[in-house]
Amino acid sequence: MRASRAEIRIAKLPHMAFLAAALLLLPAAARAAETLKVVLDQATLMKLPEKVSTIVVGNPLIADVAVQSGGLVVVTGKGFGSTNLIALDRAGTVLMERSIVVSGPTGPTVQVYRGVQRETYSCTPDCERRITLGDSADYFGATITQSETRNGAASSGGTAATKAPAR
Repeated sequence: MRASRAEIRIAKLPHMAFLAAALLLLPAAARAAETLKVVLDQATLMKLPEKVSTIVVGNPLIADVAVQSGGLVVVTGKGFGSTNLIALDRAGTVLMERSIVVSGPTGPTVQVYRGVQRETYSCTPDCERRITLGDSADYFGATITQSETRNGAASSGGTAATKAPAR
């Protein structure tokens, strides 16, 4: 018994439906591979396509970019969360889009809670104050003040006034 052309076409329909579904899922899989993962307060390099004219970051509080020569950008994690980066050419055509996910710091850290107040220390190997998003305002401010005072003293040859940190 020979099958007619119509019967062959009908038999191929499930295969074509599977192929169409696979093609629809392919861009989602490709987008998942295009996620750039960055650690808070760290930077990573990313290569841009040619002829990029404009770069847009969805939320600069989460990630920041600095354009370098050779088509590179430095992506720095500024806050926890997810945002996106879009690269456009002069005509406004999208050349690239990437998701950027910023996660918490890696490495040995210790968090000390005094009630609801949190302090973070980096223990590499000795434990020292580390400014981390989510620390208490007093601890965060005192650590920032110490860093600014130290940096000011270093840049002025040690003549900057020192101020005791609030605790």
